[in-house]
Amino acid sequence: MTSDTDQQRRGTRPETDAAPLPPRPGLDASDGVRPRGGDAAGRGEGSGGAPRPARHGKGLRGLRRPLGIGIVTLWLSVIVLLPLAALTVAAFDEGLAGFWEAVTAPAALASLWVTVLASAVVALVNAVLGTLVAWVLVRDEFRGKRFVNAVIDLPFALPTIVASIVLLSLYGPNSPIGVELNATRWGLVVALLFVTLPFVVRSVQPVLIEADREVEEAAASLGATTGTTFRRIVLPTLAPAILSGTGLAFARAIGEYGSVVLIGGNIPRETQVTSQYIQQQIEIDRPLNAAAVSVALLAIAFVTLLLLRVVSSRSQRREERDA
Repeated sequence: MTSDTDQQRRGTRPETDAAPLPPRPGLDASDGVRPRGGDAAGRGEGSGGAPRPARHGKGLRGLRRPLGIGIVTLWLSVIVLLPLAALTVAAFDEGLAGFWEAVTAPAALASLWVTVLASAVVALVNAVLGTLVAWVLVRDEFRGKRFVNAVIDLPFALPTIVASIVLLSLYGPNSPIGVELNATRWGLVVALLFVTLPFVVRSVQPVLIEADREVEEAAASLGATTGTTFRRIVLPTLAPAILSGTGLAFARAIGEYGSVVLIGGNIPRETQVTSQYIQQQIEIDRPLNAAAVSVALLAIAFVTLLLLRVVSSRSQRREERDA
């Protein structure tokens, strides 16, 4: 009785002979130190100490990388770099003086001017109307939307000479709508608009789909007008895509041939674009002039694409910094 009473006063004591806690896997129960066997297992050694065979995955990955780079380099060299190098060598066959004389010929400068001017107009029109078309396709619902969305890509699949025939039948001398644009610069613009339509639309459309509309709704709830919301919120988001599509449309337009070959009229110093001038020089057996003007046209396209790349990279870095 006395021992029971003393034990109740002191409280319940933990059993000294209770089972100890099980040790954690991989650790020694006495001092908590990982045994050496665990290290051996981690290094791929079995229980008997014999090393496991090394895997060759890392070696294969190391071989795949230079192999892939080599294939890409070879393909680009055969398809792009070697033809461009051959064209450049042909353009400078008579030295820098011969190249400069061919490029600065009055007919060559006139064709370059007509091409750049028409392409610039087409790019600006596409920047506005292409953005509007993308906006309607994304934000509005109407009957026949899928059909319109499919028609946007038609210039990519349709041969450009077919587009020239269609435009000539519509805007030629016997125009059914009474609008004659044959052998005019406006005819060039219409033809180039046809072939460059998808660039801005397809560049802006994904950005509009991914845009956060809650920000626009919040601006509207704070009293911002539709124009202010578009100018302050939507346009900065779409600006890189619009610029990219506009630049691609410009680069595509300066090298166009098929869609303008019939409706343009090929009038020297009036409606003759650079691609038609190059063909003319080849037909009259002046390959040096054709190659020189081709290099000049190539330089304009390359500078345009390079500027687009620089602007796109800066915009991406700015977005990452703001985020």
